[in-house]
Amino acid sequence: MKVAVASEDGTGISSHFGRSSCFLIFEIEGGKVVGREVRDNDCTAHAKGECQGETHHDHPSHSHASIVEALRDCEAVICYGMGARAADALSRQGIHPYILSERCTPEAAVGLFVEGKLRTPDQSFCRCHA
Repeated sequence: MKVAVASEDGTGISSHFGRSSCFLIFEIEGGKVVGREVRDNDCTAHAKGECQGETHHDHPSHSHASIVEALRDCEAVICYGMGARAADALSRQGIHPYILSERCTPEAAVGLFVEGKLRTPDQSFCRCHA
């Protein structure tokens, strides 16, 4: 199984899924990380610079299909904030979004996922503008 962690710099966890510069992809077997790769985010509208100056997530003009396709081999995505439309697009394809409530390293976040300690949010996905 693979788990994606949105990252702004390739080392930490991104505050916002769509604004991440890359995704850290952890491959997990038997409850242990057995591989890791970095995938550039050239898919989301934010990453492409299409949402300059926007402070909310009401973007009816763009699709999330390209990012869903880029992460299609992942079971989950972990970050600190995500728009509800992105979360819905991922969920519809079986990629579960997880929003962290406390700061930690990508490795620790994946550990929490493996231990079953992360929960998918009920309603509020994005806290990045709070």
